[in-house]
Amino acid sequence: MSYTLGILDQSPIFPGSTAFDALQQTIKLAKYAEEWGYNRFWVSEHHHAETLAGSSPEVLISHLLAQTNSIRVGSGGVMLQHYSPYKVAENFHVLSNLAPGRVDLGIGKAPGGLPLSTKALQHGTVNDGKDFEERLSFLQKIIENSINDTHPLASVQATPLPSIKPEMFLLGASADSARLAANLGIAYVFARFINSNETVLDDAARIYRSNFPTGSFKISVAVIAAPSQHEAIQLIGDQKIVKVHLKSGRSVTVQTLEQAEIFAKQAGEAYEIEEQDSNIIAGTPTYVKERLTNLHEKYGVDEFILHTPVLKEAERLRSFQLLSPLQSALPEGKHVTSQG
Repeated sequence: MSYTLGILDQSPIFPGSTAFDALQQTIKLAKYAEEWGYNRFWVSEHHHAETLAGSSPEVLISHLLAQTNSIRVGSGGVMLQHYSPYKVAENFHVLSNLAPGRVDLGIGKAPGGLPLSTKALQHGTVNDGKDFEERLSFLQKIIENSINDTHPLASVQATPLPSIKPEMFLLGASADSARLAANLGIAYVFARFINSNETVLDDAARIYRSNFPTGSFKISVAVIAAPSQHEAIQLIGDQKIVKVHLKSGRSVTVQTLEQAEIFAKQAGEAYEIEEQDSNIIAGTPTYVKERLTNLHEKYGVDEFILHTPVLKEAERLRSFQLLSPLQSALPEGKHVTSQG
């Protein structure tokens, strides 16, 4: 296999379970991911979400690093519009000192929640997100310890400085974000599970490659693997991608039509709601890997970050196991084992 595989876990709260249960599942999955040969394990940031327990990736990453030994662990991602780049750098420098060479700093541009939670996060320091590029550039300079002498904060350092810097990634779903990542010279992860428009993906890949030929281009993709094609399709259910388009020009992706209505009302402006097919790659492990290989060959993808939106605990875990790198190396009919 000419590409690597990672996992994005949003710590879903399965029906009838609690946030405690969801976080325990995340810990278990991270351990399995390491055992099964995955390259990295990322956790997400969602606020005021009743169905997701992952609201503080930095805290969760710290625990996951302590529970694993070799797999890279990181954020998918930190929503930088809410935070001081300096404080983000401090958090990830502490993490990088705790586990040198294993920490990923993935940055996202989305709010990570509804307008009410955004207001709460930015209470006293309201930010409309228009300075995202400036924040990201400054964060990069802090991480690299390369702030220009003419900068108002010249010579400041985000201590403790780590022996191995955290690796930076920009997460996005547009050609603009791909261009930004390329211009800054950092890895880019296209969120195909959020935006499955092939034209946008084409543009993002072309722009990133043309502006940063040696850069790392990754795709975060929704996948479901099962022993049979039929079961995998059944596991998709009626999942959709729901987008809210606000009159101001902003667009956000949410999980349900109900969330879309709430988001629009909290935003307090005119809006349109668009519902799209989820475009989940679902099938047998052979089928899913064929689709990933096609994407790899078409776009030069060096890694896929797998997102598996299945609200069935056993089936979700099995999907990751069936697609695991070590599973691919075994003879047909054999399976990787799970730790007790």
